[in-house]
Amino acid sequence: MTNTVLLAEDDRAIRHALERALTLEGYRVTAVSDGVEALAAIHREHPDVIVLDVMMPGVDGIQVCRVLRAEGDRTPVLMLTARVETADRIEGLDAGADDYVAKPFEVDEVFARLRALLRRAAPIPEPAAPATKDAAKDAAYDATLDVADLRLDPSARRVWRGGTELELTRTEFDLLELLARNAGIVLDHATIYSRIWGYDFGPGSKNLAVYIGYLRRKVDQAGRTPLIHTVRGIGYTLREE
Repeated sequence: MTNTVLLAEDDRAIRHALERALTLEGYRVTAVSDGVEALAAIHREHPDVIVLDVMMPGVDGIQVCRVLRAEGDRTPVLMLTARVETADRIEGLDAGADDYVAKPFEVDEVFARLRALLRRAAPIPEPAAPATKDAAKDAAYDATLDVADLRLDPSARRVWRGGTELELTRTEFDLLELLARNAGIVLDHATIYSRIWGYDFGPGSKNLAVYIGYLRRKVDQAGRTPLIHTVRGIGYTLREE
């Protein structure tokens, strides 16, 4: 099945180049130049994934994302940004974006991130007649995960810390779930990139560090025992010290 992409980018050269590359990759693309057109096209066409430039005139990518999330639209959103500061990237994640790519970017990186977003957004097919053994495995996989006072419900995609429910983006939840399923185990950067994004962006990428930092702001709030730990030179782990 052909996946549909809504691309909003005000730079004509970038828009045309990315539209052409996505089309050649097999996507059906609707390309627009500003946030107002983007919202109209999203409401009209209901794309499978959305690519938003952050800095567009008038209604920018951040505002588009906030409007969609306020409406309850959970379509995966990939942000394109020329802003390289962590705080700027966090603003996009806070608005509800699922991932970001910094400009200038390699088109293969955009493809990899889109594939990862689409995989995570795809519904899990229900087997017609599951065997008892498989059903038991499914039940075990969907069981609530508990680490200290952190509780994560994979089937409902909900998480609580000390009884307070946390609001996480799709990528944040996937990352926390991966850490919770491997509580006490140090996961290296390559493993996390492969499991969450489906692609290792290499040692120079700050993508994982940004998500870990943002996840800490929500999970390890002031006054609470830190659960997310950095093991320098290796990766990250979730544990109670």
